[in-house]
Amino acid sequence: MTPVLWAAVGAVALAVLIGVLVLVTPRPPRVGLERLDPRARPQAGRLAGAADDTAALADRLLQRLGRAEQLERTLERAGITRTPAEVVVVVAASVAAAALLGGALGGPVLGLIAAVLVPVAAVVVVNGKRDRRQAAFADQLDDALHLMASSLRAGHSVLRALDAVSRDTEAPTSVEFSRVVNETRVGRDVNRALEEVAERTGSKDFGWVVQAIAIHREVGGNLAEVLDRVSTTIRERNALRRHARALSAEGRTSGVVLLALPFGTAVLLSLVSPGYLERLTTGSGIVIMLMAGALMLVGYLWLRAVVKVRF
Repeated sequence: MTPVLWAAVGAVALAVLIGVLVLVTPRPPRVGLERLDPRARPQAGRLAGAADDTAALADRLLQRLGRAEQLERTLERAGITRTPAEVVVVVAASVAAAALLGGALGGPVLGLIAAVLVPVAAVVVVNGKRDRRQAAFADQLDDALHLMASSLRAGHSVLRALDAVSRDTEAPTSVEFSRVVNETRVGRDVNRALEEVAERTGSKDFGWVVQAIAIHREVGGNLAEVLDRVSTTIRERNALRRHARALSAEGRTSGVVLLALPFGTAVLLSLVSPGYLERLTTGSGIVIMLMAGALMLVGYLWLRAVVKVRF
Protein backbone atom coordinates (compact mmCIF):
# COMPACT_ATOMS: atom_id res chain seq x y z
CA MET A 1 0.00 0.00 0.00
CA THR A 2 1.38 3.40 -0.98
CA PRO A 3 2.05 6.12 1.59
CA VAL A 4 -0.71 8.28 0.08
CA LEU A 5 -3.24 5.49 0.53
CA TRP A 6 -2.06 4.93 4.09
CA ALA A 7 -2.53 8.64 4.78
CA ALA A 8 -6.06 8.53 3.34
CA VAL A 9 -6.93 5.50 5.45
CA GLY A 10 -5.58 7.19 8.57
CA ALA A 11 -7.53 10.38 7.88
CA VAL A 12 -10.76 8.45 7.37
CA ALA A 13 -10.21 6.42 10.54
CA LEU A 14 -9.55 9.65 12.47
CA ALA A 15 -12.78 11.14 11.12
CA VAL A 16 -14.75 8.09 12.24
CA LEU A 17 -13.15 8.24 15.71
CA ILE A 18 -13.98 11.94 16.08
CA GLY A 19 -17.57 11.28 15.03
CA VAL A 20 -17.97 8.51 17.59
CA LEU A 21 -16.50 10.67 20.35
CA VAL A 22 -18.82 13.54 19.47
CA LEU A 23 -21.81 11.19 19.57
CA VAL A 24 -21.11 9.48 22.90
CA THR A 25 -19.65 12.46 24.80
CA PRO A 26 -22.30 14.52 26.62
CA ARG A 27 -22.33 18.18 25.78
CA PRO A 28 -21.60 20.37 28.83
CA PRO A 29 -23.90 23.39 29.19
CA ARG A 30 -21.88 26.53 28.62
CA VAL A 31 -22.77 30.19 28.58
CA GLY A 32 -20.10 32.51 27.27
CA LEU A 33 -19.13 35.65 29.15
CA GLU A 34 -19.98 37.70 26.06
CA ARG A 35 -23.66 36.94 26.77
CA LEU A 36 -23.44 39.37 29.66
CA ASP A 37 -22.86 42.24 27.25
CA PRO A 38 -26.12 43.12 25.44
CA ARG A 39 -24.19 44.91 22.68
CA ALA A 40 -21.95 41.93 21.90
CA ARG A 41 -22.73 39.85 18.85
CA PRO A 42 -22.05 36.13 18.72
CA GLN A 43 -19.02 35.30 16.65
CA ALA A 44 -18.81 31.87 15.12
CA GLY A 45 -15.86 30.45 13.27
CA ARG A 46 -16.12 29.03 9.79
CA LEU A 47 -16.03 25.45 11.01
CA ALA A 48 -18.68 26.07 13.66
CA GLY A 49 -20.83 27.94 11.18
CA ALA A 50 -20.61 25.11 8.66
CA ALA A 51 -21.49 22.57 11.36
CA ASP A 52 -24.51 24.64 12.43
CA ASP A 53 -25.69 24.99 8.84
CA THR A 54 -25.36 21.24 8.28
CA ALA A 55 -27.26 20.49 11.48
CA ALA A 56 -29.99 22.95 10.48
CA LEU A 57 -30.29 21.26 7.08
CA ALA A 58 -30.54 17.84 8.75
CA ASP A 59 -33.16 19.18 11.15
CA ARG A 60 -35.31 20.50 8.27
CA LEU A 61 -34.98 17.15 6.52
CA LEU A 62 -36.08 15.27 9.65
CA GLN A 63 -39.02 17.64 10.13
CA ARG A 64 -40.10 17.12 6.53
CA LEU A 65 -39.88 13.33 6.90
CA GLY A 66 -41.71 13.44 10.24
CA ARG A 67 -38.92 11.58 12.08
CA ALA A 68 -37.63 14.33 14.36
CA GLU A 69 -39.91 13.66 17.34
CA GLN A 70 -39.48 9.89 17.14
CA LEU A 71 -35.69 10.16 16.99
CA GLU A 72 -35.70 12.67 19.83
CA ARG A 73 -37.69 10.28 22.05
CA THR A 74 -35.28 7.46 21.18
CA LEU A 75 -32.27 9.58 22.12
CA GLU A 76 -33.93 10.66 25.38
CA ARG A 77 -34.54 7.05 26.35
CA ALA A 78 -30.88 6.30 25.65
CA GLY A 79 -29.69 9.29 27.68
CA ILE A 80 -28.00 10.96 24.69
CA THR A 81 -28.02 14.74 25.03
CA ARG A 82 -27.27 15.44 21.39
CA THR A 83 -30.02 16.72 19.12
CA PRO A 84 -31.44 14.43 16.41
CA ALA A 85 -29.92 16.62 13.70
CA GLU A 86 -26.44 16.34 15.21
CA VAL A 87 -26.74 12.56 15.47
CA VAL A 88 -27.86 12.32 11.84
CA VAL A 89 -24.92 14.47 10.72
CA VAL A 90 -22.43 12.35 12.69
CA VAL A 91 -23.87 9.09 11.33
CA ALA A 92 -23.88 10.43 7.75
CA ALA A 93 -20.26 11.56 8.07
CA SER A 94 -19.32 8.17 9.51
CA VAL A 95 -21.08 6.42 6.61
CA ALA A 96 -19.10 8.45 4.08
CA ALA A 97 -15.85 7.84 5.95
CA ALA A 98 -16.50 4.10 6.26
CA ALA A 99 -17.37 3.88 2.54
CA LEU A 100 -14.12 5.61 1.59
CA LEU A 101 -12.12 3.44 3.97
CA GLY A 102 -13.72 0.22 2.75
CA GLY A 103 -13.33 1.25 -0.89
CA ALA A 104 -9.65 2.07 -0.36
CA LEU A 105 -8.96 -1.26 1.33
CA GLY A 106 -11.13 -3.74 -0.56
CA GLY A 107 -12.90 -2.08 -3.45
CA PRO A 108 -16.50 -0.95 -4.01
CA VAL A 109 -18.11 -4.07 -2.51
CA LEU A 110 -16.31 -3.67 0.81
CA GLY A 111 -17.05 0.04 0.78
CA LEU A 112 -20.77 -0.63 0.32
CA ILE A 113 -20.77 -3.19 3.13
CA ALA A 114 -18.96 -0.79 5.45
CA ALA A 115 -21.42 1.99 4.60
CA VAL A 116 -24.36 -0.29 5.44
CA LEU A 117 -22.81 -1.49 8.70
CA VAL A 118 -22.34 2.02 10.12
CA PRO A 119 -26.08 2.84 10.56
CA VAL A 120 -26.63 -0.67 11.92
CA ALA A 121 -23.82 -0.10 14.43
CA ALA A 122 -25.34 3.28 15.39
CA VAL A 123 -28.72 1.63 16.06
CA VAL A 124 -27.03 -1.10 18.13
CA VAL A 125 -25.13 1.50 20.18
CA VAL A 126 -28.24 3.60 20.87
CA ASN A 127 -30.33 0.54 21.78
CA GLY A 128 -27.54 -0.73 24.02
CA LYS A 129 -27.34 2.60 25.87
CA ARG A 130 -31.12 2.61 26.23
CA ASP A 131 -31.18 -0.92 27.66
CA ARG A 132 -28.34 -0.18 30.10
CA ARG A 133 -30.03 3.01 31.21
CA GLN A 134 -33.36 1.28 31.78
CA ALA A 135 -31.65 -1.54 33.69
CA ALA A 136 -29.80 0.98 35.89
CA PHE A 137 -33.04 2.82 36.63
CA ALA A 138 -34.73 -0.45 37.57
CA ASP A 139 -31.89 -1.34 39.93
CA GLN A 140 -31.96 2.09 41.60
CA LEU A 141 -35.74 2.29 41.92
CA ASP A 142 -35.85 0.38 45.22
CA ASP A 143 -33.49 2.82 46.94
CA ALA A 144 -35.32 5.78 45.44
CA LEU A 145 -38.64 4.60 46.82
CA HIS A 146 -37.10 4.05 50.27
CA LEU A 147 -35.78 7.61 50.18
CA MET A 148 -39.18 8.96 49.13
CA ALA A 149 -40.93 7.04 51.92
CA SER A 150 -38.43 8.34 54.49
CA SER A 151 -38.97 11.92 53.31
CA LEU A 152 -42.74 11.53 53.53
CA ARG A 153 -42.48 10.12 57.07
CA ALA A 154 -40.40 13.13 58.03
CA GLY A 155 -43.33 15.36 57.10
CA HIS A 156 -42.23 16.53 53.66
CA SER A 157 -44.55 16.87 50.71
CA VAL A 158 -44.42 14.71 47.59
CA LEU A 159 -42.57 17.38 45.62
CA ARG A 160 -40.05 17.75 48.43
CA ALA A 161 -39.55 13.98 48.45
CA LEU A 162 -39.00 13.98 44.69
CA ASP A 163 -36.43 16.75 45.09
CA ALA A 164 -34.62 14.71 47.75
CA VAL A 165 -34.44 11.75 45.37
CA SER A 166 -33.06 13.96 42.60
CA ARG A 167 -30.26 15.18 44.88
CA ASP A 168 -29.31 12.00 46.76
CA THR A 169 -29.37 9.32 44.06
CA GLU A 170 -27.18 8.45 41.11
CA ALA A 171 -27.85 8.78 37.41
CA PRO A 172 -30.15 8.02 35.64
CA THR A 173 -32.58 8.25 38.58
CA SER A 174 -31.25 11.64 39.64
CA VAL A 175 -31.52 12.98 36.08
CA GLU A 176 -35.10 11.82 35.62
CA PHE A 177 -36.31 13.11 38.99
CA SER A 178 -34.50 16.41 38.49
CA ARG A 179 -36.38 16.80 35.24
CA VAL A 180 -39.67 16.12 37.05
CA VAL A 181 -38.86 18.73 39.70
CA ASN A 182 -37.88 21.35 37.12
CA GLU A 183 -40.97 20.73 35.02
CA THR A 184 -43.19 20.96 38.09
CA ARG A 185 -41.64 24.27 39.10
CA VAL A 186 -42.63 25.83 35.79
CA GLY A 187 -46.24 24.74 36.19
CA ARG A 188 -46.52 21.26 34.73
CA ASP A 189 -48.67 18.62 36.39
CA VAL A 190 -46.55 16.29 38.48
CA ASN A 191 -48.54 13.18 37.49
CA ARG A 192 -47.97 13.79 33.80
CA ALA A 193 -44.26 14.43 34.38
CA LEU A 194 -43.94 11.16 36.32
CA GLU A 195 -45.84 9.26 33.63
CA GLU A 196 -43.31 10.44 31.05
CA VAL A 197 -40.51 9.20 33.30
CA ALA A 198 -42.13 5.76 33.28
CA GLU A 199 -42.41 5.92 29.48
CA ARG A 200 -38.78 7.02 28.97
CA THR A 201 -37.38 4.40 31.32
CA GLY A 202 -39.72 1.62 30.22
CA SER A 203 -40.35 0.73 33.88
CA LYS A 204 -43.70 -0.89 34.65
CA ASP A 205 -42.75 -0.89 38.32
CA PHE A 206 -42.44 2.87 38.34
CA GLY A 207 -45.79 3.04 36.58
CA TRP A 208 -47.29 1.49 39.72
CA VAL A 209 -45.61 4.18 41.79
CA VAL A 210 -47.09 6.89 39.56
CA GLN A 211 -50.56 5.39 39.98
CA ALA A 212 -50.09 5.27 43.75
CA ILE A 213 -49.08 8.94 43.84
CA ALA A 214 -52.05 9.91 41.65
CA ILE A 215 -54.49 8.03 43.91
CA HIS A 216 -52.92 9.61 46.99
CA ARG A 217 -53.40 13.10 45.54
CA GLU A 218 -57.09 12.39 44.92
CA VAL A 219 -58.23 10.41 47.97
CA GLY A 220 -55.36 10.81 50.45
CA GLY A 221 -53.95 8.06 52.63
CA ASN A 222 -50.57 6.91 53.91
CA LEU A 223 -48.40 7.16 50.80
CA ALA A 224 -45.22 6.17 52.67
CA GLU A 225 -46.72 2.79 53.57
CA VAL A 226 -47.84 2.25 49.97
CA LEU A 227 -44.36 3.06 48.69
CA ASP A 228 -42.85 0.61 51.17
CA ARG A 229 -45.09 -2.19 49.91
CA VAL A 230 -44.36 -1.36 46.28
CA SER A 231 -40.65 -1.22 47.10
CA THR A 232 -40.81 -4.69 48.67
CA THR A 233 -42.50 -6.08 45.56
CA ILE A 234 -39.95 -4.43 43.28
CA ARG A 235 -37.08 -5.77 45.39
CA GLU A 236 -38.40 -9.32 45.08
CA ARG A 237 -38.91 -8.94 41.32
CA ASN A 238 -35.37 -7.62 40.89
CA ALA A 239 -33.96 -10.55 42.86
CA LEU A 240 -35.88 -12.96 40.64
CA ARG A 241 -34.71 -11.15 37.51
CA ARG A 242 -31.06 -11.29 38.57
CA HIS A 243 -31.40 -14.98 39.37
CA ALA A 244 -32.87 -15.65 35.92
CA ARG A 245 -30.07 -13.70 34.22
CA ALA A 246 -27.48 -15.67 36.18
CA LEU A 247 -29.05 -18.95 35.08
CA SER A 248 -29.19 -17.83 31.42
CA ALA A 249 -25.68 -16.34 31.36
CA GLU A 250 -24.16 -19.52 29.92
CA GLY A 251 -26.63 -19.55 27.02
CA ARG A 252 -26.05 -15.88 26.22
CA THR A 253 -22.28 -16.32 26.31
CA SER A 254 -22.53 -19.38 24.06
CA GLY A 255 -24.53 -17.34 21.57
CA VAL A 256 -21.88 -14.62 21.45
CA VAL A 257 -19.08 -17.16 20.99
CA LEU A 258 -20.94 -19.04 18.25
CA LEU A 259 -21.69 -15.84 16.37
CA ALA A 260 -18.16 -14.49 16.64
CA LEU A 261 -16.44 -17.80 15.80
CA PRO A 262 -17.05 -17.76 11.98
CA PHE A 263 -15.85 -14.17 11.66
CA GLY A 264 -12.77 -14.83 13.79
CA THR A 265 -11.97 -17.92 11.75
CA ALA A 266 -12.33 -15.96 8.51
CA VAL A 267 -9.98 -13.24 9.75
CA LEU A 268 -7.43 -15.82 10.89
CA LEU A 269 -7.56 -17.67 7.54
CA SER A 270 -7.20 -14.42 5.61
CA LEU A 271 -4.00 -13.70 7.54
CA VAL A 272 -2.54 -17.21 7.44
CA SER A 273 -3.62 -18.25 3.94
CA PRO A 274 -5.10 -15.36 1.92
CA GLY A 275 -5.89 -17.55 -1.10
CA TYR A 276 -7.97 -20.00 0.90
CA LEU A 277 -11.06 -17.77 0.87
CA GLU A 278 -10.86 -16.70 -2.76
CA ARG A 279 -13.51 -19.23 -3.83
CA LEU A 280 -16.04 -17.48 -1.62
CA THR A 281 -15.76 -14.35 -3.80
CA THR A 282 -17.21 -16.13 -6.85
CA GLY A 283 -20.92 -16.49 -7.68
CA SER A 284 -21.48 -19.78 -5.86
CA GLY A 285 -19.33 -18.62 -2.95
CA ILE A 286 -21.43 -15.48 -2.50
CA VAL A 287 -24.59 -17.61 -2.49
CA ILE A 288 -23.07 -19.86 0.18
CA MET A 289 -22.09 -16.85 2.29
CA LEU A 290 -25.61 -15.40 2.03
CA MET A 291 -27.13 -18.72 3.08
CA ALA A 292 -24.70 -18.98 5.98
CA GLY A 293 -25.54 -15.44 7.06
CA ALA A 294 -29.26 -16.17 6.94
CA LEU A 295 -28.81 -19.35 9.00
CA MET A 296 -26.70 -17.47 11.54
CA LEU A 297 -29.40 -14.81 11.83
CA VAL A 298 -32.06 -17.46 12.41
CA GLY A 299 -29.89 -19.15 15.02
CA TYR A 300 -29.23 -15.84 16.75
CA LEU A 301 -32.94 -14.98 16.93
CA TRP A 302 -33.82 -18.47 18.14
CA LEU A 303 -31.12 -18.45 20.83
CA ARG A 304 -32.12 -14.96 21.94
CA ALA A 305 -35.74 -16.08 22.30
CA VAL A 306 -34.64 -19.06 24.38
CA VAL A 307 -32.44 -17.20 26.87
CA LYS A 308 -34.60 -14.09 27.17
CA VAL A 309 -36.80 -14.08 30.27
CA ARG A 310 -39.70 -11.65 30.49
CA PHE A 311 -41.43 -10.56 33.67
